[in-house]
Amino acid sequence: MQIIHTVTELRQVLTNQAKIGQKFGQKIGFVPTMGNLHAGHIHLVDLAKQHSNIVVVSIFVNPLQFSPTEDLSAYPRTLEADYEKLTTVGCDIVFVPSVTEVYPDFDGNNLNQSMMIDPPPIANVLCGATRLKHFAGVATVVMKLFNMVQPDVAVFGKKDFQQLFIIKEMVRQFNLSIDIIAGETVREANGLALSSRNGYLNDTQQASASQLNSALQSIVNNIKNGDFNFQQLEHAASTSLAQQGWEVDYISIRSSATLQTATAQDKDLVVLGAAKIINKTGGKTRLIDNIQFRISD
Repeated sequence: MQIIHTVTELRQVLTNQAKIGQKFGQKIGFVPTMGNLHAGHIHLVDLAKQHSNIVVVSIFVNPLQFSPTEDLSAYPRTLEADYEKLTTVGCDIVFVPSVTEVYPDFDGNNLNQSMMIDPPPIANVLCGATRLKHFAGVATVVMKLFNMVQPDVAVFGKKDFQQLFIIKEMVRQFNLSIDIIAGETVREANGLALSSRNGYLNDTQQASASQLNSALQSIVNNIKNGDFNFQQLEHAASTSLAQQGWEVDYISIRSSATLQTATAQDKDLVVLGAAKIINKTGGKTRLIDNIQFRISD
């Protein structure tokens, strides 16, 4: 496994790899991450290996997607442990650029001069309603990484369903020749979606954190049993979580095809939730989850 820090070296290595494997139809698979890797990330790397010959994983904590109220410096950085996991799973290249490598005009204090992608209005609802400019930061860094790696396929997890939707839209609208592959959410035995943020919780809190998935699953079951009063279902789930000590950001039933508010005519649905739970330090950790499903005709 090669660890690379600059775009120049990355392109040189990938060009050499492409020449070596040209007659075999070599494909580049790409998994962008912010590090602090867990089994969910490793599942995405495995998927990339199934669809490509060379797998590149990036580790870059993107400052452009953190709001002023979020502590960028507190995001866990576990490079050595990440390298070990990626070596074990058979990753070929780990791309670990600096901030100035990704954002050439970064002056050490701010990114105000950086050119950004302006995502569609769907980026301003759900997680985007409270995390202002978050998805603009995500779309911008992913586009930059796509240009650096130039992959044939890229793999993203379904846990960040809104992010996945926006990335797919970006690829479609900018006519990028990249196949986006969606990886299923990897969960603990109690249903809790794996997340780097789970590390902020102790064992008891992690057990309680499964209540978010349970609330979403309850909505799915009710809809499949014929209850199409979506607003009432959302309100009931939010109320139940609040009574269990959660600070609910949103619970929303949406069309999985458009991410617009679901109607009784929609058959392919996704129920999404975001809420904060008490963590180890007495603060609150924001968790997200979703369940995608189809209503039978």
